[in-house]
Amino acid sequence: MGSGLPSWRVNSIEVYEGIKKGKIFDPSEHPELAQFVGYAQSPQALVLDDRVRIYFSIRKSDSGGKFLSHVSFVDFDLELRGILGVANSPVIELGKLGTFDEHGIFPFSPLKDGNRIVAYTCGWSRRGSVSVETSTGLAVSHDNGLTFSRVGDGPIMSSSLHEPFLVGDSFVRVFNGVYHMWYIFGIRWSCFENEGPPDRVYKIAHATSTDGIHFTPNGKAIIADKLHEDECQALPSVIYHTGLYHMVFCYREAVGFRKEKSRGYRLGYAYSSDLLTWTRDDDRLGIAMADEGWDSEMMCYPHFFSCSDEWHLLYNGNEFGKHGFGLATLVR
Repeated sequence: MGSGLPSWRVNSIEVYEGIKKGKIFDPSEHPELAQFVGYAQSPQALVLDDRVRIYFSIRKSDSGGKFLSHVSFVDFDLELRGILGVANSPVIELGKLGTFDEHGIFPFSPLKDGNRIVAYTCGWSRRGSVSVETSTGLAVSHDNGLTFSRVGDGPIMSSSLHEPFLVGDSFVRVFNGVYHMWYIFGIRWSCFENEGPPDRVYKIAHATSTDGIHFTPNGKAIIADKLHEDECQALPSVIYHTGLYHMVFCYREAVGFRKEKSRGYRLGYAYSSDLLTWTRDDDRLGIAMADEGWDSEMMCYPHFFSCSDEWHLLYNGNEFGKHGFGLATLVR
């Protein structure tokens, strides 16, 4: 879509009209990131007093030529028009040998929590029979978000009796004194194509906590499928506005998504009045791939946040964020 978003109206409640601002960050344009091999995946914002710090995952090759996901950030001014600086080193070290985040962290979701800054991390590690395992970790910053240290070497949420595969993409916000986590969980690994490696199917779920550490998951998918039962849903991001909770996420086909444009990630939208029941209505989001350019084949890894009385949506484009991330500003 070329110019922007139409107005959202949900149950006659006006939300916002938005404008697609285009790509605002490309890692290849910054010499501070020359040690890495591109990508700025899953941009997630932390609004500070004098800047917006946007964390993202960037790739580096290990000694065997395989990718590792590190966390970096770029600082923008509060108007999101100018870059103030780019981190020249990762904000958190990868996990120890054999831990859940040994091979990478992606995504990295920050949250102001009282007088501290925490981050919910999606740590991943390679496996043998399938490609990857993920879990959710917790880290804390003691220097206003410049660097983070783990609360512990293990995850705070991981595969379990009723969620036996993947757990990750955790996004946490506090509403009415309760920590609400939206996350993905794997429902199966399957070999969809002859002689191809197994691919995963995952859905969005919800968990709650009173301390931000010990979460109780609801153990079920909360967003209806649009494609079919093998639809993969990822990166839920939630805001509260005008009496409703609004979620943006991304979704794709389980196979063929790396090569076929029609099977790649798109943005989805759902709303709720009680955080329990969600109504999916992707068309109301009104933001779609461009006819050409950096987001003409894929839109993925969205993130909602508020700054200077405006709502903004960050997202990645083609090749899973290889070329950076863009911005849509939701204004009256």
